[in-house]
Amino acid sequence: MGNILWLASYPKSGNTWLRAFLANLVADRGVPLNPSELSEYGDAEASAGRYTELSGKPSTALAAEELAALRVPVHALVAQRARGTRIVKTHNFNGSFEGHPLINWQVSAGAIYVVRNPLDVVVSMTHHFGLTTDEAIERLGDDRAASINDEMFAGEFICSWSTHVKSWADMAARLPGKVIVLRYEDLLEKPTKQFAKAARLIGLGQDKARIQRAVRHAEFQTLSGLEQKYGFVEAVDDKTRFFRRGRANQWREALSRHQVQQVVAVHREQMQRFKYVPAGF
Repeated sequence: MGNILWLASYPKSGNTWLRAFLANLVADRGVPLNPSELSEYGDAEASAGRYTELSGKPSTALAAEELAALRVPVHALVAQRARGTRIVKTHNFNGSFEGHPLINWQVSAGAIYVVRNPLDVVVSMTHHFGLTTDEAIERLGDDRAASINDEMFAGEFICSWSTHVKSWADMAARLPGKVIVLRYEDLLEKPTKQFAKAARLIGLGQDKARIQRAVRHAEFQTLSGLEQKYGFVEAVDDKTRFFRRGRANQWREALSRHQVQQVVAVHREQMQRFKYVPAGF
């Protein structure tokens, strides 16, 4: 095992919230970090610069298979340049594309995977990506889904919600203690207890006061206020708030019964695995 600790999730499932907690935990400051400071306490495996560096051409010129082939060497480069454990964000599913592994487990110390009710993921996707609800539902079930390959970030291989969740949850079953799965809803309900599990993976799980302070600094109301004041580079544009509401069961107000049925029909197995299937469906 190596020194990369992955923070993995399907998009709009709580990855950045987890990063905010861990960054505040490591920083251990009296005031919360603003969102633009999060990058100082972690990394993004899709940051375009390393793909350009290793390929010798702009990352935006790389085809999907070329990007996939670079994943293992890019991760090795991150690990090589890191001092100690490096916290690294990814939205890649834990699998391969055209025979190329998308996660380099040879340089990995472990992973924290955040899973969120896909019904709420749909709602969040409509606001963040400017999709209709039906478009978000379609993307949620698309095993060809990938992020845009642009100047900031190399395209990531996301797949469907079910494929993504299964790939990481199965790894957690194979590597207990090294890879953990946290439910977004449990983080909302019992943040100190649940975030402490993440803290233990980076060796900071014993200081309860420090954990509680980091939890307070990473509350959605705090992050939203800081984003409004300082901005956040990961927001889609100046008009779209990244930290919007951060609560569970928004789908009950936003989705029709037919739309809920569509999601459950495609994703029932993994929804049952994490107790997301609503009563009556």
